[in-house]
Amino acid sequence: MELKGKVAIVTGGSKGIGRAIALALAREGCSLAICARGKESLEKTKTEIEQTGARVLAMRGDLREESFIPMFVQQTVTKFGRLDILVNNAGVGYFHPVAEFPTEIWDAMFDLNVRSVFLMTRECLPHLRKTGDSVIVNVVSLAGKNFFAGGSGYVATKHAVLGFSRCLMLEERNNGVRVLAICPGSVDTDFHAGEKSVAATRRERMLQPEDVAESILHMIKLPQRAMVSEIDIRPTFPK
Repeated sequence: MELKGKVAIVTGGSKGIGRAIALALAREGCSLAICARGKESLEKTKTEIEQTGARVLAMRGDLREESFIPMFVQQTVTKFGRLDILVNNAGVGYFHPVAEFPTEIWDAMFDLNVRSVFLMTRECLPHLRKTGDSVIVNVVSLAGKNFFAGGSGYVATKHAVLGFSRCLMLEERNNGVRVLAICPGSVDTDFHAGEKSVAATRRERMLQPEDVAESILHMIKLPQRAMVSEIDIRPTFPK
């Protein structure tokens, strides 16, 4: 795919993997629409994208509020005239044993990690189908294929998104929409900010957001006849 002139939506686009892929796409000539909840980080990333010479729409909003999604997508299409790439990146992780898992936290995680991916995808599909050569990237996790104590809620959301992605790929491939589920291992982002046990030496061995962004970019740039539907990317030295 020739990326110059294309339009991409990146959810959770102000930090971490979302910021890295937004900037990577901007450097390739894409126009960007990014959304996030944090005002300061959103504005900072908007400025960084503008410095590449790319056009950008940055909207502050919560993807758990269904009404935000059609408004964001419509403003994107109104501003840029088309939509070629959707990156469903926004997500959150809460970790508790099942016996101690608060219902409201479980629900909030599913609302963002799973429900918003479905809602955003459904809203974008009519626009993506129009181009005849478009891409949906769902940022999953190796937790979508593995399990660990305390991870019941998070793992369940990522298993759900992986299953959703596999079905979506089969449904949309004949509509000119390629679908990628990318499953990173540990990435050095704010996701781990609250983990006191994450030592500096371990952080040095983690993936960087740019590693994930580069893998996504490689898939998107493949010709339409070629589709990488799943990528596992993990640290070479995990400990």
